[in-house]
Formats: sequence, structure tokens, C-alpha cells
Amino acid sequence: MDIKRIGIITSGGDCGGLNAVIKGIARKAYALGIETVVVPNGYAGLYNLIDLDTVVVLNAERVSKIEASLAGSEAGHSRVKISKIDDPDKYERIKKGLKKFNIDGLIISGGDDTGSVVVDLTSQGIPCVHVPKTMDLDLQPYSVGGDSAINRISVFARDLKTTGLSHNRILVIEVFGRYVGHTAFRGGVGAEADAILIPEVPVDFDILYEHMKTTYFARIERSDVRAGTYIIVVAEGLKTSSGEMLYDESAGVDAFGHKKLAGAGKYIRQQLEKRLKTDPDVQAFMKRTGMYVPGIYVIPEVREVTPGHLVRSGQSSAYDVNFGYKAGAGAVVLLRDGRTGNTVTGVEGQKILYMPTTEAIKRREVDIEELALFESLGTCFGRKPVEFKPELCEEHRTERSM
Repeated sequence: MDIKRIGIITSGGDCGGLNAVIKGIARKAYALGIETVVVPNGYAGLYNLIDLDTVVVLNAERVSKIEASLAGSEAGHSRVKISKIDDPDKYERIKKGLKKFNIDGLIISGGDDTGSVVVDLTSQGIPCVHVPKTMDLDLQPYSVGGDSAINRISVFARDLKTTGLSHNRILVIEVFGRYVGHTAFRGGVGAEADAILIPEVPVDFDILYEHMKTTYFARIERSDVRAGTYIIVVAEGLKTSSGEMLYDESAGVDAFGHKKLAGAGKYIRQQLEKRLKTDPDVQAFMKRTGMYVPGIYVIPEVREVTPGHLVRSGQSSAYDVNFGYKAGAGAVVLLRDGRTGNTVTGVEGQKILYMPTTEAIKRREVDIEELALFESLGTCFGRKPVEFKPELCEEHRTERSM
């Protein structure tokens, strides 16, 4: 394709690594003699491009002002589904905006919703290449932002142990992840959480309670100062044993029709408190460990903590900066070579890997086969533990990727 100017769009939620994507695109394009510009504010900006007076050109001076290690995006975000815009001429309007600023093609970084719009725009004759981005890690390839979120979750959960130990609290930490549990799972393991609850495994609260009771009681009774805590990391898309998810019905839905998930941490706290209040062993434990105060402190304290957007903000991990640079640069080559409607999946040596965006945005869930290993190490996933039966397989690889 004859590409002289590329428009960069970041869409959906913010996360780590996106500024590295932008810099990777701009620098690779510059090396190929191609100019890059920012289409601000995601798909909202794309729709309103025709009304803008100017766009920011990512020349060497402007690119140098972008900090790759910062999370978020210099290009901005919005949650807009183009096909749902109440304007019959929306696609023509977008094309006129692109023509106004001499933009020959788009590189768009986002998750499954963003990717579905990439597919839509491509079908309308607008050349697009997709860079996978979602802290949820629910796309088929790795997505920029995932590692940063996992590290943030892990740090927050580890840090909260100091509060838990100071007050002998049971802490429930609710984190983002929508319909999959990748970030809760990996972040929870990184924090050495006692229990990790993910959407792929409906929770049996009796099993969770017994694990909590056994672990928590033993820790405090072993401690010479009678101090202990129990940490639960839960994905916001928690499912109860009946398979129901917890929604905030008052929040409505977003532009893509998703209900807002909310209340997983609170629900777990309530389930644990209910069992603590009716368990005859609890009062004896409280008295035995010197924690019992009549009418004031009769059961261990359970608190829920929701770090919310903190897990996707702040600093990007080094892994995401590396991946962002590579994926951004790879996307430029794909667009230049006319491989539109595709998603960059990685760069290995001199090879740029990609797949159709229609395939890339299919949901990938946690492989629950992985859980048995961690259950054998003592982690609870809110189910009856499955025996870990290892198979030894010799691996042969000729290539390595980061």
C-alpha cells in the first residue's frame, strides 16, 4: 500500500505499555519515511476528526516527550462502538475526516471491543491494523497491559498483608478482569494469596470458608504475638455456585452492551461473615487467642478492598514496554505491506507474527488445568481441589520470544 501518513488510535480502557506502542509506531514509521499523527480520544475522536482544526504530528521532538514507561495513553481513550453511532453517514464522515488530514491508514490498539470495530472499519474500506491491548488478557494473543496489571495487583495484595497482620483481618481484594480471571490468577499467585477466585470456577463458599478457617486459625495460633491474616484475590466477574455473575444494575450498560460488574468483594465478605457468626468454633478460637471482646469483637474482621483503576494506572512493566515497542513497530510494517484487518501477535527475531483480527478477539479463558498445581501448593480456588497429575514432556524449541 502507498502509506504516507498513519493515524494512531488507542481505544477502550487505559493500561500499561500503550505509550510504548505509540512510540514504536512513530519511530518505525519515521524510519520508513512515513509520518504519524494522533487521532485523539479513541473512536470518538475518529468520528469527530472532520471537525478538528489540527492533529498532532509525532515528529522526533513530540515523540521524545512521550514516556514509554508511563501507563495510560498519550492518544487518549473512549468507549465508542462506531456501528451504534446514531448517524447514517458515520462511515462517510470518518472517511472525510481521514481525507482531510491525509491519513492513509490506521493503527488501532485495544481489546476485543476495539478489535470488533477494527473488523467493522476494515469492511467499510478503511485500512486498519490492530495492536492487542487489554489488561484482562482475554484475547487469543498476549495483549499489552496484562503484565503491568498483574504486577500492580501482586504489589497491592502483598502490601495489604501489613494491614491484615496488624489487625488480624481477613482481606478480600476485588480486581478488574471482567469475564476472565487471568490477572486475578497471576496477580494472586504473585502475591502468595491464600485464595484466588476467578470467573472460570464457580465458587463453593463452604469450601472457601473451611480453607480460610483452617489456614487463618492455624496462623494466629502459631504466632507468638497471635497475629495472622488471610488474603483472597477475586476477579470482578466472580460466579456463584449457581453460575450467576454480580452486576451493578443501577449502572446500566456501556457502548458495547456490557453490564457493569460490581460487588464481588462485598458478596464474599458477607458470605464469610455469615458463616463466622454461626460457626460454634469461632468464639472459642477468639477467646483462646485473646481477641474476644463481648459485644464488640466476637468474630474476626473481614474487609473488602477494591483498588479499581489503580491496577491499570501508574507505571508500565518492562515487559509491556518491550512488547509495546515491538508490536507497534510490527503494525507499521503490516500496514505498509497491505496486511490490513490483522492483529500483531509478536515479533520473534526478524519475523513479525500476526493473525486475523476476527480470530484474535475471540475470548480466551484461564486454562483450569493449571489450577491443580497451585492447589497442590495450598492455594484455594473455591472448589474441591483437583489432584495434580504431572506428565513429563521434553520441550524442543528453536526460537525464543520475550
